[in-house]
Amino acid sequence: MYFTLSWDHDSKQLRTHNKYVDQADKTSRDSQTQEKCLIDPTGQYMALQLFDGTVTILPMISKGKKKTPSQNLNIGEPVPTRITEFFIRASAFLYCQDEIEQPPTMAILYEDNDSNPHLSYKTLRYSSGGAGEPPSAALETAGARDKLDLGASHVIPVPAPAPETSISYFPPTNGASLIEPLKEPAIFVAWAQVDAQRWLLADDYGNMFFLMLIVENERVKGWKLDHLGNTSRASTLVYLDSGMVFVGSHQGDSQLVQIQDDGQLQILQNLANVAPILDFTIMDMGNRSGEGQSNEYSSGQARIVTGSGAFQDGSLRSMRSGVGMEDLGSIEGMENISRLFGLKSIDATTKSDILVAAFPNDTRVFQFFPDRSPDETIEEKHELGELSLAEETVYMANLIGNRLLQVTPSKALIVDSVSGAVTAKWSPQDTRTITAASANSDHLMVSTGGSEAITLDIKQNLRVIAARDFSQDGQIACLDVPARVRNIGIAGFWQNSAVAVLNIGTLETIHRVIMSEDRVTVPRSLVLTQLLAKEPPTLLVALANGEVVTFSYDVKSHVLRDRKAIILGTQAASFNVLRGTGDLDKVFAICEHASLIYGSESRIIYSAVTVEDVCCVCPFDSAIYPGSIVAATSTDLRFALLDAERTTHVQTLQLNETVRRVAYSINLKAFGMGTIQRLLRGENEETVRSSFRLCDEVMFKQLCEFALEEDELVESCIRADLRDGTGEFVERFVVGTAHMNETKHDIARGRILVFAVTRERTLKLDVDHTVKGACRALGVVDGNIVAALVKTVVIYGLNGPSLSKLASYRTSTAPIALSITGNQIAVADLMKSVSIVAYGRPTSPGGSYSLLEVARHFATGWCTAVACVAENTWLESDSDGNLIVLTQNVGGMSEDDRRRLEVTGEFRLGEMVNKIQVVDVDASPNAVVTPKAFLGTVDGSMYLFGNIHPSKQNFLMNLQQAIASRVQSLGQVPFNTYRAFKNSVREGLEPSRFVDADMIENFLDCDAAMQEEICQSTGETIDVKEVRAMVEALRRMH
Repeated sequence: MYFTLSWDHDSKQLRTHNKYVDQADKTSRDSQTQEKCLIDPTGQYMALQLFDGTVTILPMISKGKKKTPSQNLNIGEPVPTRITEFFIRASAFLYCQDEIEQPPTMAILYEDNDSNPHLSYKTLRYSSGGAGEPPSAALETAGARDKLDLGASHVIPVPAPAPETSISYFPPTNGASLIEPLKEPAIFVAWAQVDAQRWLLADDYGNMFFLMLIVENERVKGWKLDHLGNTSRASTLVYLDSGMVFVGSHQGDSQLVQIQDDGQLQILQNLANVAPILDFTIMDMGNRSGEGQSNEYSSGQARIVTGSGAFQDGSLRSMRSGVGMEDLGSIEGMENISRLFGLKSIDATTKSDILVAAFPNDTRVFQFFPDRSPDETIEEKHELGELSLAEETVYMANLIGNRLLQVTPSKALIVDSVSGAVTAKWSPQDTRTITAASANSDHLMVSTGGSEAITLDIKQNLRVIAARDFSQDGQIACLDVPARVRNIGIAGFWQNSAVAVLNIGTLETIHRVIMSEDRVTVPRSLVLTQLLAKEPPTLLVALANGEVVTFSYDVKSHVLRDRKAIILGTQAASFNVLRGTGDLDKVFAICEHASLIYGSESRIIYSAVTVEDVCCVCPFDSAIYPGSIVAATSTDLRFALLDAERTTHVQTLQLNETVRRVAYSINLKAFGMGTIQRLLRGENEETVRSSFRLCDEVMFKQLCEFALEEDELVESCIRADLRDGTGEFVERFVVGTAHMNETKHDIARGRILVFAVTRERTLKLDVDHTVKGACRALGVVDGNIVAALVKTVVIYGLNGPSLSKLASYRTSTAPIALSITGNQIAVADLMKSVSIVAYGRPTSPGGSYSLLEVARHFATGWCTAVACVAENTWLESDSDGNLIVLTQNVGGMSEDDRRRLEVTGEFRLGEMVNKIQVVDVDASPNAVVTPKAFLGTVDGSMYLFGNIHPSKQNFLMNLQQAIASRVQSLGQVPFNTYRAFKNSVREGLEPSRFVDADMIENFLDCDAAMQEEICQSTGETIDVKEVRAMVEALRRMH
């Protein structure tokens, strides 16, 4: 299908200009090379090469001279025309000397049945029809060239007058051609035109060349080819202007490069690209205590490590979605910091220049001097006026009039920041201790003894204006005096798990809510702040179980409404407000991992922060570190810049080799990688070298390498807990290999290698076992190795320095992926879909192990990956970009029913999946979606697959259809058609029992009237707010 888009300058959005046209043809064979779209230089015609032997011609029609360009262009009816050339290597429209009289000419580089290349010229004859006649088109042969270089791969049109082991120039007529050999052979993969006589060429090894035609008397006499430098392996080149070139790469980072005056390349910008994802592993899901996830909060908590790119662009990538922190500087030796406060020395300054760090027994002060030398910009002050530095600071802030407010466990002070004198002081009676404090510019509210709340008037020099004993309600756990809402205070209580809105002047309760019915989950931190524009303030309450509850605060009635909750961790979060320069704030939340809470698109976003071991933060917009924050860790103070919102952060270990397989050990804190390196030896002879490497998880550096044999490639790699000869479990890396040269009968076709990691963090080869086929996949069952060989799945037991064969199972063609759950092994077959095999241990001494097929999907399917996503349920991906959910009917009436895997869901993803990795998430019982697996694709995408709660399945599917019928996509492509199952055998009409989260999230972008209409059309009685909250929760999962 195709459609046309135009850019709307007013709305800054793409809009559909011509809706989609489906060009699918079930009677034609898909192009065996690649789909192409060509536009002739005159801008009159477009040619689509979608099927072998067919070129579809589309006229580009201009209507009127007064219309804008986007309104002026329309695509006419497609007209297919036949050609005799089938295996097309390259094609292009040629430049015409007379655009009015001369019809467009196409050059087609193709190969015959003997793989010999030929060049054919085709003249386009198009008739628009009329008088009831349909339009017609024909491509007539106008000339041909034979005896081309066997490596010819590209056709570059050249304006008049303007590996491959040579570059050839062919005039548009049948004149004499020019052929000159290259100094060194090259495989060109992309080109871009600079002007009428100069081009840029890129080869398969990342080399970029400059090609210039030598023209004399309007005739091409030759050309000059210069090497400019190296870039990523280019998939496309776009010459921008002034020597700037965009290098678009599929197997490496895309780059913006500059051609300098001396002819060298300068890389100006790298655009991270993780495609293709050949393999990946989940390093952690937000907690480092074990393999599983301890909560359902996943926004940015999953750290995924991928083997990305190919050959010289190959790398190991660590990906995490979250808010980034860029370190600017640090102060070492700062352990046990409890609170941080950024202050100004005087009102006149616009930047913070005093940093106060509170410790359990004292307080330290640092002053910043931007006009001093770099070594003297930070000075620790052992005295700052009459501030109390001999005890912990509970609260501190600037006040108007060059004053500082300090609250310690024993007193509250107002100090003149210029003279240093104390202008006001208050201490609690009966030597009570101040346990909590909060203030705005008018009032200070403190808790003494844990049960009494006292309000002090700051403008009246800390005069007590209200006091109340809350012993009956329970001790006070936390306080907040909002800066943006006057005359109220908010308190959280221990015993009754309540949050109360108090009148700041009388401390009378205005409104009260119970946070937990069991009265056990108590509030530990709270803050009322403005997160959303044009919305009421939001109250955030952190509970002791790691849950964060939000309320919408009604400024007039002081009532808390619209309660929502999210699990942020397993411990109570502490809140640190980052006041913005505008009307909106952000909240830095800290539990076992840090998160940033902020508003975006009328929604509250919870995003992980890419920093670990943070105990407290504060904003610190100083002259030395403008716009920064200060974060205290267990060992130091860090000054850092915080990103405005969540992005994907990629950490790269550039290996310049293909990372074929990746395995991770949480105990060893290391990765095992199988890599493939491409080398040129001798007279440009290409060779391949493969190895297994050990890499540190923190520094992302190589620790050890084990080189494989010549012509041997890594095929699979896992980390496994294996039974040794004594029955004990030992941790090992297991690697499966294959030999490329299968004609050598004197060597094995594959090996299984078992590695131990020594205390020195080096690899030690324990087992070297030869097999009679390539080992495509590996797994572990009952402490034994499961190996997917050619046509066979074999169970091996570790027996000292060798492996012993325990059981085997013969597959239909070739097993390429395994998924093991308990004693069930799901085997993905190359051509015959999925079969389920049961592993059995000996039932008596001296008995044998067994592998017995218990279920099978009786269909042809070109599998790429499989994973168990629920009990007796498996997720399968195929080479056509489809996802299939298979379920075993264990309660079937007959044996055939129980052996048959039934298709219970189908969905067209549109990308080929290389790996499905199961995740273990302990979601709450009422969670709408439980994450089950990550999917990595050839195109570099990571998808999250989850199971929908049975009570919400029908509703979400109805909601999906309701949104799809009302929300138009680009090109107005029907959702059902786009996401329906499709392969070479069958095409579905719509996705079956699958919900597309992207489509569901469109609900949040609809206006209130549309949301109400969508909810009504689902056929269920449900409130719009409830649906919005449900969709927002789903959105937070990625």
